[in-house]
Amino acid sequence: MHRHIVVRYIMSQIHFRTNMKSAIIATIIGSAAAFAPAPVAKTTTSLNAFEDELGAQPPLGFFDPFGMLSGDVTQERFDRLRYVEIKHGRICQLAFLGQVVTRGGLHLPGDIDYSGDSFDSFPNGVAALFGPDSIPTAGLVQIVAFIGWLECAFMRDVEGTGNEHVGDFRNGYIDFGWDDFDEEEKLSKRAIELNNGRAAMMGILGLMVHEQLGGDLPIVGAM
Repeated sequence: MHRHIVVRYIMSQIHFRTNMKSAIIATIIGSAAAFAPAPVAKTTTSLNAFEDELGAQPPLGFFDPFGMLSGDVTQERFDRLRYVEIKHGRICQLAFLGQVVTRGGLHLPGDIDYSGDSFDSFPNGVAALFGPDSIPTAGLVQIVAFIGWLECAFMRDVEGTGNEHVGDFRNGYIDFGWDDFDEEEKLSKRAIELNNGRAAMMGILGLMVHEQLGGDLPIVGAM
């Protein structure tokens, strides 16, 4: 009885480590593709309806190592995955920029609380949220509440407002000259945002890991 339990445990560990290695390799390859030039999406007549979607680019082309789009996948499924990818990319671009700016010595002026603690008195990165020198709990609650308000009020696709594609959050009240672009330029700018978001997801993950490892990084400085 005990022997069977030990064998099953060993096999489960081998299976877990194999999956982890596959995930790490796929992540490294995906990060390399994020920096490749982004082509304009084209209409496809292939069996896989998503092979020529925006974001499928050299050197990997249509890259789906975990099979999330394999089998009988609907357009709604693809749009949902693209929606999540774009939103995560935008969040990570802001996060990476925030890391670089604050580690460069730029902080908001004034105090973060009534106790007289200034913004620059708190550490940068993850240490500002967790640890002995993190910002007060009330500050974290305000941050979460603010993000929730943005999520519910602005960062969503409102139907019937003229949005053109997945991730278009203009909702009829913001433009920044988008309507003046031709279709080719619109596709190019969407591809640039998508690729920058992919690179930022890898970038912020790398910064978080190096923050725990310590050391110095170019541009960012001491972690």
